[in-house]
Amino acid sequence: MLTQDLFIHHVYFWLANPESKEDHAALLAGLEALAKVPSIQQFHIGVPASTNRDVIETTYQFSWLAVFPSREAQDEYQDDPLHLHFVATCKHLWKKVTVYDSIAAY
Repeated sequence: MLTQDLFIHHVYFWLANPESKEDHAALLAGLEALAKVPSIQQFHIGVPASTNRDVIETTYQFSWLAVFPSREAQDEYQDDPLHLHFVATCKHLWKKVTVYDSIAAY
């Protein structure tokens, strides 16, 4: 059930070496480990869909969607040792990261 307090954290990753299968596997493994952060209610690890319209961004290699029950839970996630470890061990894999955080508009 959706509530007004939900905090949505969506991150897009562009790999430094997008052709590298090893880098794909390493980032996927890092995201799978990141999913174990206790404050995350739901998560989704994605890759670009095969849709093709002018408004669709498909140049990223991975998307990471995490749903939190509140802003406070997302703040806990930012300081969680698993998140800090993910950043420290995987940041060399990407050349660009874009984050979209959202809360309910109602």
